Amino acid sequence: VKTQLQAQTVAEMAVGHQHHHQSVLGALETIWRQQGLAGLWRGVGGAVPRVMVGSAAQLATFASAKAWVQERQWLPEDSWLVALAGGMISSVAVVAVMTPFDVVSTRLYNQPVDGAGRGRLYRGLADCLVKIWRQEGPTALYKGLGPAYLRLGPHTILSMLFWDELRKLARNPAQPRT
Repeated sequence: VKTQLQAQTVAEMAVGHQHHHQSVLGALETIWRQQGLAGLWRGVGGAVPRVMVGSAAQLATFASAKAWVQERQWLPEDSWLVALAGGMISSVAVVAVMTPFDVVSTRLYNQPVDGAGRGRLYRGLADCLVKIWRQEGPTALYKGLGPAYLRLGPHTILSMLFWDELRKLARNPAQPRT
């Protein structure tokens, strides 16, 4: 629903398929009426792998990046700045692996459907990925990379920083005051 509403605009500016929803509730009602429960889950085939690869990249690259920063001894060993730097490096990897899935998910969410609720342009994740690659080239999978970084970068950086600091607190709780 979010993608369909965000893509919606006046006819003179329209790019791609327009769903013509009047509101969030109207969109939910229309999708439910025309496509049933499955219509509300359209695009999940692109969203689940997106989260899987993003989380895997985030955790793996954060640990490696943090260790790399510590080895360089640019910052005090136990400083929160080490986690901050590791999160900044990790954020680049996260965006690099998630953006293609964002593009595919958006295409799956926003495509027109036939009477049976099947997508008219793509049959699923793999079909969409292959068609984008063949018709638009591999760089098309990185459309919106800048805005994606502005959204996902700070999330990764702060999540990893806070996670690391909370982990330190859990491992070394402050001694009780007497």
